[in-house]
Amino acid sequence: MSETIPTLQTSAGACPAFEILRPPVQHLPIVFSSPHSGRVYPSDFMAATRLSPDAIRRSEDLFVDQLFDFVPAFGAPLLYARFPRAFLDVNREPYELDPKMFDADLPVFANVASVRVAGGLGTIPRIVAEKEDIYRARLSVAEGLDRIDRIYKPFHACLEGLIQATRDRFGIALLLDCHSMPSTVRALPGGRRPDIVVGDRFGTSASGRIVAQVVTSLSRLGYDVTRNKPYAGGYITERYGKPALGLHAVQIEINRGLYSDERRYVPTDNFDRVRADLASFVTELAAAIGADFGFAAAAE
Repeated sequence: MSETIPTLQTSAGACPAFEILRPPVQHLPIVFSSPHSGRVYPSDFMAATRLSPDAIRRSEDLFVDQLFDFVPAFGAPLLYARFPRAFLDVNREPYELDPKMFDADLPVFANVASVRVAGGLGTIPRIVAEKEDIYRARLSVAEGLDRIDRIYKPFHACLEGLIQATRDRFGIALLLDCHSMPSTVRALPGGRRPDIVVGDRFGTSASGRIVAQVVTSLSRLGYDVTRNKPYAGGYITERYGKPALGLHAVQIEINRGLYSDERRYVPTDNFDRVRADLASFVTELAAAIGADFGFAAAAE
């Protein structure tokens, strides 16, 4: 399977907008994605923002791509964004757009009334995580639609291709959509702030057996794990999770405070331990899925 990967223009030159880390041979029926960990900021975007280079990074899923970059060695692909979430959010419908952000009328097919648009976090976000406006001035409609056509659609085409190829190979496919959440995440009743949140769109995007195994395996490693609260999964989980068709999608949100300094945007000394724990989790999950669903890897 070959893909056409668009580029980003930065002060250092052109670079891929996203990348796929592939195993030599895929042994696991799992696809990993990290749609929000991009930290390559296009030059024209930085010229248009009113925020400082540090402030614009507040929406990043810090280093999630690096937390999971071991998965090709385990026999699974990882698709990760290099473009930042503040620039384009592929975990939204393709046209969740805020008309207040643009200098002319949006196409009639744009979803201008979603809850996410109202909150400033549509496909092209209006704000970063701490509710600061991103742009100095309104964007042109052409610029917004270009981001969607040039980057959003190819990203999803790659993700869908990986998932379909995985199901064709193994009979099932599990997408693990990997994210991080701030350590100040909204507290649950009693003041609890979990280490990891597992989202399955309230039981609709994946087999209950798979989700239970995800929760059990992560909990066994000593993490405080909740299910669907406060995050149940976004557009990616909803779009690709079709259990009746053998397509399962689970979102994983990891507390950034476990492995990073959120103010300085650097990993902490605990990063390697969390990464090693995630490797143990993937090992146990893969074995459980193989036993439950009876998949067999195709011959090399």
